[in-house]
Amino acid sequence: MSEPSATQHKLARAMGRAISAFDMIQDGDRILVAVSGGKDSYTLLHLLRDLQKRAPVSFELKVVNVDQGHPGYPAQTLIDYMSREGYDFRMIREDTYSIVTEKVPAGKTYCSLCSRLRRGILYRVARELGCTKIALGHHRDDVLQTLMLNLFFAGKLGAMPAKLSADKGRHVVIRPLVYCAESDIREFSAEVGFPILPCDLCGSQETLQRKQVGKLLDDMEAKHPGVKQSMIGAVGNVLPTHLLDRTLWSQLGITAAPEEAENTVRAESLVRERSLPLVPSGLAE
Repeated sequence: MSEPSATQHKLARAMGRAISAFDMIQDGDRILVAVSGGKDSYTLLHLLRDLQKRAPVSFELKVVNVDQGHPGYPAQTLIDYMSREGYDFRMIREDTYSIVTEKVPAGKTYCSLCSRLRRGILYRVARELGCTKIALGHHRDDVLQTLMLNLFFAGKLGAMPAKLSADKGRHVVIRPLVYCAESDIREFSAEVGFPILPCDLCGSQETLQRKQVGKLLDDMEAKHPGVKQSMIGAVGNVLPTHLLDRTLWSQLGITAAPEEAENTVRAESLVRERSLPLVPSGLAE
């Protein structure tokens, strides 16, 4: 594309908001961008390179793909694309495929072990390249799916951090796309024509809980447009006094939720139900 599209502008604004909110990139950073060959990581890389040209700080991009030994993996497609685009690219070949298929029983989810092995490889390569950050392509829908998975199946209330101190503090993992909608990423990927590489391991498992939760969220969004945006807003608008975590209450030094918080919850609920304007407290006459 010769000129940035409206979709690219929308994604760039959302990414910029996340980078600013969580102070993800500093002057002099060397960022390892993990590219899987999917639409999300391609989009992340494209947007970060565009940001490089206009950002008030200077940072480097080191692009890395891990060839995990999947049979028929089209590595050359990615190599050719990175060469045409002029990226500083490295393909790391590690046979984790045989480990995953050997260790995980038939019918069970590959994703957890596969991602842990891949993450360990990325940490090692980041150290070798002297990278200060590792950028991953998780987006808004990934955050919401993780939230629901934890709620439904793990018995905890937590999503996916935008910025993470990892590997015993040796690495900082950033997710600049956490405010970006998957639908926008899909549209942008089609506009650009990224050469998508399929995942023949986890991509073939249609019964994954994550896929089921994703479909649930998509159905809710179709019936109630704006649900996902409301949910991502909620992840950043936590009322700790209204959770049932006694340890958290102890840390806050409270024995009961304050009435002001209760009234705020009721007022915001009323606004959503009736589409009323909410007057900030202290401004009402």
